[in-house]
Amino acid sequence: MTNGISVIDYVVIAAFFAVMIGVGLHYARRAMTSDQFFGSDKTVPWWLSGVSFYMNSFSALAFVMYSALAYKFGWVPVTVSWLSVPAVLLGAWFLAVRWRRAATGSPIDYIAERYTPGMCSTLAVLGLPMQLLDNALKLLAIGTVVGAGMGFPLFWSICISGVIIVAYTFLGGLKATLACDFIQFLVIVAVVLTLPFLCLGRLAALDGGAGLVHGFEVFFSRAPEGFFRFTAGQYTWVYMLVFFCAVGSTLSTNWSLVQRYYSTKSERDAKKMAYLVATLLFIGPPLFFFPAMAARVFLPPLDLNDAGAMNAVYATLCRAVLPVGMIGMVIAAMFSATMSSLAGNFNAAAAVVTNEIYLKFAKKPSPRARMAAARIATILVGGLVVALTFVMQYAQGADDLFNLSNKVFGVFLPPIAIPMLGGLFVRSLPRRAGMAGLVGGIAVGLALFSAGAKWPFLREMIWSFSLTAAATMVSMAVAACLLPDGPESRKVVDGFFQRLEGKA
Repeated sequence: MTNGISVIDYVVIAAFFAVMIGVGLHYARRAMTSDQFFGSDKTVPWWLSGVSFYMNSFSALAFVMYSALAYKFGWVPVTVSWLSVPAVLLGAWFLAVRWRRAATGSPIDYIAERYTPGMCSTLAVLGLPMQLLDNALKLLAIGTVVGAGMGFPLFWSICISGVIIVAYTFLGGLKATLACDFIQFLVIVAVVLTLPFLCLGRLAALDGGAGLVHGFEVFFSRAPEGFFRFTAGQYTWVYMLVFFCAVGSTLSTNWSLVQRYYSTKSERDAKKMAYLVATLLFIGPPLFFFPAMAARVFLPPLDLNDAGAMNAVYATLCRAVLPVGMIGMVIAAMFSATMSSLAGNFNAAAAVVTNEIYLKFAKKPSPRARMAAARIATILVGGLVVALTFVMQYAQGADDLFNLSNKVFGVFLPPIAIPMLGGLFVRSLPRRAGMAGLVGGIAVGLALFSAGAKWPFLREMIWSFSLTAAATMVSMAVAACLLPDGPESRKVVDGFFQRLEGKA
């Protein structure tokens, strides 16, 4: 086992970062408008948008949390990951065309027309802090995982990745982000395809054998009992159902993922993009999590109740089986997973700042001024995320924040996602019902979170997400009864749905 990363590994990591900057410079040389910068010119090929969607759907936390689950429970993280497949397929069938027709300049600009301008502004105000918090947690995750697990300095992990993400997103906008996503996808594929073969070799060597088939035989014969069950421990079918609703809400309404739908060249391409994502999400998990499952057999036993040991499973097995240079590739892959997600979120958040805040106050800005605002917004978003990451690191540390973030997002996700989706499908929903659902859901969610100090189960995802979602829908239903639309508002809503249905 190696004790640290070598000079060759540092060279691999440096080369990876240099390529990212090169991509940003390449696209910066091309004349761009703010529409091109944010993808609202709708010119992105479906396959590139699909790869980017896939890369934006996970981060370095997958290397930590899901590998720990694979080592501890076996097949469970594959079950959890596969829940994304039907969620994306539903998106292909029901959301792809609607998102492409609804969103124009930003992922939430349709809210002003479907509901009210006030709700659009409220979503921007509430959504931006949530995006910043989410991005800071992901950046802290990659710093913690790579710093503690792989021996790469924590401070520089955060600084370098944060600055480089801002740089290529600032330079090239969405197209640079998409191109970097594709390169990062290739890096992850190289690691994901290599590591299982090395682990199979270690398995075969346990009883003096060799060959991939023999490695599988050793794995299946020595794996713990119940290692291939779909559920285990707290991850029951009830948990899976609630998680499916949560992940479906995220994949359907996350700003950067919505951007992938509406940036494609055609409505048909938007659907093809989603089908590609579903395929990747089905194929990837068994390959991705097999090494951590195999580590349960060939690594020295780890304490299953030690959170630190579990979080370090992926780093431990990589340092046990990878040759010099490949550790650098794994670190690059971990950076890739997080950088893709962050770059997409930076660009989407900058789109909201530019189109929903700047353009509301600017008086007929020129194309050049809009482009400058887009790049300044990117720097502001990225700078705030990096700063917030260091505040989190020094104030509380990573572990507590990760647990807290899951609980907080369980409170805020339903009140934001349900009105967004309801506005796309329910024509009879009054315009003021969206704000009622947003405010009512968040109020109940915060009350539940506070009550969780006395009754901790209320902060668990199964309860917090379910009760907050129910409160959001009840609030919208009550508003629909008490605050019906007048003739003018109904005319606006009918016009919006005519556009969604292709009749306008």
